[in-house]
Amino acid sequence: MNALDRSEFNFTGQTDVYHGKVRDVYSIGEDVLVMVASDRISAFDVVLPKGIPFKGQVLNQIAEHFLDATSDIVPNWKMVVPDPVVTIGKKATPFKVEMVIRGYLSGHAWRTYRDGKRELCGVTMPDGLRENDAFPQPIITPTTKADQGLHDEDISREEILKQGIVDEADYIKLEEYTRALFQRGQEMANERGLILVDTKYEFGKLEDGTIVLIDEIHTPDSSRYFYLEGYEARQDNGEAQKQLSKEFVRQWLIENGFQGKEGQSVPEMTEEYVQSVSERYRELYEKVTGKSFVPGDLSNLVGRISQNVESALKNL
Repeated sequence: MNALDRSEFNFTGQTDVYHGKVRDVYSIGEDVLVMVASDRISAFDVVLPKGIPFKGQVLNQIAEHFLDATSDIVPNWKMVVPDPVVTIGKKATPFKVEMVIRGYLSGHAWRTYRDGKRELCGVTMPDGLRENDAFPQPIITPTTKADQGLHDEDISREEILKQGIVDEADYIKLEEYTRALFQRGQEMANERGLILVDTKYEFGKLEDGTIVLIDEIHTPDSSRYFYLEGYEARQDNGEAQKQLSKEFVRQWLIENGFQGKEGQSVPEMTEEYVQSVSERYRELYEKVTGKSFVPGDLSNLVGRISQNVESALKNL
């Protein structure tokens, strides 16, 4: 099966390109971006050697679904989705923080808590919580937006304002948008029998000063979901929560002796394994959105993308 491991397009009016871990972003002129969601998959900060067919389509179309469903809360960068793996949108100057919001004591927050700390990014976490318990109110735990090759770092609201990373009026707006988006995301997840546990949002500012939501939203690569059914029973019994995320890929790597540490090798990704991951992503799309997955034509993937993007750019 074809997978888009890397893209090397030269679109009309192209001025720059940035290859991220998963997305390739092409600048068109001064104010338009073409974001191509590749089929690359990363874990433990390592891009795995084989792409996963349809993964890019799944992520791009989940993001489209939620961008459309939240545009009444905050304007976003999306202009058009001309191809299953491509979004074309407005270029914005990104804020140098990612707005992480957590409804439950999971992941990084739990590891911090388990180590005896009760403060994360300047926010106090109450005593007496178990892993995956809900916080009394969702907490915002921002991170710095690291330059390429560096890790994002936890930072408090106070430090963001003190260092002038974001001015106070804008930051208050980012917090407001973050809480409203998370509430909408949780409501939509509940309707699908899911719990939106935590997520991150990225924002930018257009030339006219408008704050917009950029990048992806509520995808399994940027969010953690639990299954709603059985959540309380699993908590009461001290059992691990059933997750809907790419956690299954991390678990497979751990079981095969890889956690991204020096000297470790990525285990062999057989065709059967790649196919199984592709199927999991397609199932995941249907569970999160409630829509049937319609696979794009893979027979001439690069040609299809090029033609669809060029056609869309002419009509902007």
